[in-house]
Amino acid sequence: MPGVVVVSNRGPLSFRLDATGDPVLAGTGGGLAGTLHPMLAGTGATWVAASMNEADRLADARGLMVEDGIRIVTLAPEADVYRMAYDVVSNATLWFCHHHLFDLPRRPRFDHHWRQAWDAYRTLNRSFADAVATVAEAGAIVLVQDYHLSLTGSMLAKSRPDLRTVHFTHTPFADPNMLRSLPSFAAGDLLSGMAGFSACGFHTARWEAAFRSSFADVELATFAGTGVAPRTFTAPLGPDPGAIVAEAASPSCAAARAELDELVGDRALIVRVDRVELSKNLLRGFWAFEELLETRPDWRGRVIHLALAYPSREGLADYLAYRAEVEHTVERINQTWGTAEWTPIVLDVADNRDRSVAALSRYDVLLVNPIRDGLNLVAKEGPLVNTTDGVVVLSREAGAWEELSTGAVGVNPFDVTGTALALELALGMDSDERAARSARLRNVVLGRTAADWLADQLAAGGPAAPSETA
Repeated sequence: MPGVVVVSNRGPLSFRLDATGDPVLAGTGGGLAGTLHPMLAGTGATWVAASMNEADRLADARGLMVEDGIRIVTLAPEADVYRMAYDVVSNATLWFCHHHLFDLPRRPRFDHHWRQAWDAYRTLNRSFADAVATVAEAGAIVLVQDYHLSLTGSMLAKSRPDLRTVHFTHTPFADPNMLRSLPSFAAGDLLSGMAGFSACGFHTARWEAAFRSSFADVELATFAGTGVAPRTFTAPLGPDPGAIVAEAASPSCAAARAELDELVGDRALIVRVDRVELSKNLLRGFWAFEELLETRPDWRGRVIHLALAYPSREGLADYLAYRAEVEHTVERINQTWGTAEWTPIVLDVADNRDRSVAALSRYDVLLVNPIRDGLNLVAKEGPLVNTTDGVVVLSREAGAWEELSTGAVGVNPFDVTGTALALELALGMDSDERAARSARLRNVVLGRTAADWLADQLAAGGPAAPSETA
């Protein structure tokens, strides 16, 4: 893929400083970068990303930011510019907007400090666009990832019209009424920036439709300066089946599973694997589990809820407060219902991949109940490695529901009693139905891999078919 440029906030390699202050490799980038990295290794593709910390910048200066078969180009934005663009705009504004998380009577507060942050967001996007314009060969396909870089499309359309640019949004896309909560100029910037791409992709038809309907909103289209949406497509991301199955079979994962076996014993196991993130809806999941214990006393002492939830975005006050509420809720439920022999909820906030995969391999019920989610890979990874015909209880507001509805038990994520009833249904489901649902989910997931998702983006970067319209 020498003619392909991938652009993302986080790159394929991350570094940390050792005791002597020297940069040492800390592994591949997490999340999206971890998914893309193995698929691009050895392809000759170029990857443009930001240096995330001092260790990354020092590693780059010493020529350590190299990977066989990938040309890595890093930016080192000014610290204040990056902080405002990333923390204030990307994480505290666009993430909240696309996930419909704003507490509208109180937040957001779009004052002059926020406008400075939006200027920083523009500046960061301009830095990425300039870097791509410099390194991309003529006619290259440029794959820009996620909401951090929504403005680069129009910038590249002006500076490098020869490039075929594709943007992929990994979150949901805000409905027009929620997008209207942004300052008009910012909503206009966002839509006009994305309209500059050759094509824009989403995990589901629902998020694609929300994006396109924003251009049909007269007021939003007016501020964007265009009523014409770019070409769009849907391409749900899938896991790499071989990679996660190999993880589950590894000695370290087997050791983690043995520890879980000892912890759980002969009890049923409800698992969730999440970040401590507002959209993931941990609190309602715990409240639903508590309601199950309250209304079905026969399950007391016979089921454990294992919540593997590692901290996220702890530089934001809302996230620190949410983590405190999560921990307090778990402590209260355990004090109310627990006994000397039984702890109802086991909360582990360590980021331990082996334990997470081990838990996915042995759950009886996997609870995935986000308020709103672009996709949710956990809901797909679980059925691939689970060996107990576990049942997936899945929010209908997760993008993955569009594919997994044939085998999962669906829930409204706001309905605590409904979620408690779904947990009860899943725990009591007969073995034949559990096996049938598990098989259906596994077949669906195996039919769609990460390689298919990448191929769809590359295809979207090609010329539009004659019948296609914006």
